[in-house]
Amino acid sequence: MRFLLRSFALLDLVSLVFLGMQLVEIAPRFNEITKQSDKVEATLMFPMFLLIVIGVAGLLLAKKFGFILYYIQFPFRLYLWIFSVGFITLLPEAFESYDDRWFPALLKVCFMAEFIRLYLTIRAQLKLKDQQ
Repeated sequence: MRFLLRSFALLDLVSLVFLGMQLVEIAPRFNEITKQSDKVEATLMFPMFLLIVIGVAGLLLAKKFGFILYYIQFPFRLYLWIFSVGFITLLPEAFESYDDRWFPALLKVCFMAEFIRLYLTIRAQLKLKDQQ
């Protein structure tokens, strides 16, 4: 079970790298954002970064707060498209295939994978609770 939690923490670290790259682009141009929904998304990304960092620490230590933070993050991850396996949407670019047909399919895989991760996280928490 600890291996599963560490795997999730590692996936979150990868997500943090990509989220950090987005935040570096958003921060200097934040005042230029005019559309209200884009402003909400940009505003939510900053606390999400902190929540994910703290959540990674909690998952690595298999602490209760790591699980709770993931449950809090879950709806915001879906809204902001911050997926545990979100990096797979970049695979077509890595293989120099810039065809637009891959992104929608890979995005659906990311959504499904996030729900699977939620299920496995709940199972892991219940199993750790039973062991204590």
